[in-house]
Amino acid sequence: MPRPISATLSMSALQNNLQVVRHRSAHSKVWSVVKANAYGHGIARIWQSLRSTDGFALLDFNEAILLRESGWQGPILLLEGFFSAHDLREVSHYRLTTAVHSRWQLAALAAMSVAEPLDIYLKVNSGMNRLGFHPAEVSEIWQQLRSMSQVGHITLMSHFASADSREGVKWQVDNFERSTGHLPGPRSLANSAATLWHPNTHHDWVRPGIILYGASPSGRVEDIADTGLMPVMQLRSEIIAVQNLSAGDRVGYSGRYRAEGQQRIGVVACGYADGYPRHAPSGTPVMVAGVKTQTLGTVSMDMIMVDLTPCPEAQIGSQVELWGNQLPIDEVAASAGTLGYELMSALAPRVPVSVKL
Repeated sequence: MPRPISATLSMSALQNNLQVVRHRSAHSKVWSVVKANAYGHGIARIWQSLRSTDGFALLDFNEAILLRESGWQGPILLLEGFFSAHDLREVSHYRLTTAVHSRWQLAALAAMSVAEPLDIYLKVNSGMNRLGFHPAEVSEIWQQLRSMSQVGHITLMSHFASADSREGVKWQVDNFERSTGHLPGPRSLANSAATLWHPNTHHDWVRPGIILYGASPSGRVEDIADTGLMPVMQLRSEIIAVQNLSAGDRVGYSGRYRAEGQQRIGVVACGYADGYPRHAPSGTPVMVAGVKTQTLGTVSMDMIMVDLTPCPEAQIGSQVELWGNQLPIDEVAASAGTLGYELMSALAPRVPVSVKL
């Protein structure tokens, strides 16, 4: 019998979430962001459920090739562009759209010969200071690109640092507009948070990521409670053992949890080798037999311990939801001091994954 942990992906939830994005950004096209193997969901498993999107955005050439060879003929955007001049042969062959954020990429484009001009996303550093050209350079760079026979359509893009917080986006929008307002062509600015909360940034293309998978860009589940977004991933397991503790008994590695009295605990077949966060403290929420309870002690490689006090009828074989339909992934992530992004993308290859329509 296989180990009882498994993940289930809901394609109806994924399609629902794309429709939520469509409703929120009715006048924009949609890049569905599937980087990091679709945030741990698996591009090969989910792309057809998103085929009504206008394009897919990602980082990895292998993922782009997978989409092409699986049958997707629409636009594919390389969000970080190409990493070597040699990559441009693949960009051209697979008809990819590429971001350009550095001068060496300009030189590589100028030196190549292509059968068809490449569509370019010109990355503007509007204040995040990761990738992109300084606002003072943008006009010059745009002119260089426009003069190249290797370049087709040019879209201006940037990325927001604080679209999910009180700081907001105005300062970056202002920086972007000052440097690009005189330049023609489409724009793409809005990430998940801006797609939900800053409609003035939607422009020609939005780039939703985490919200397609039903989690909150801010990490606060209450922030998406009224959006209609649905969780796509459900991680489940079972109780595989039960222990009865006395006062003073300690639990797990380093004995970080100590029982204050008589207590019944369960052992769950899930650990950090499955993608559950090792740093999750005692008190991280978990659902056992439909009842919310909490973890106890240190997360092990293959097991976590949970308090069965709120669910006295739980026993070996009782169902456990680590996150999903009953327990939002953002709630688990917040308790562990991280974000749903990390938990999704950390799902381990050893966890069996099934897809439901």
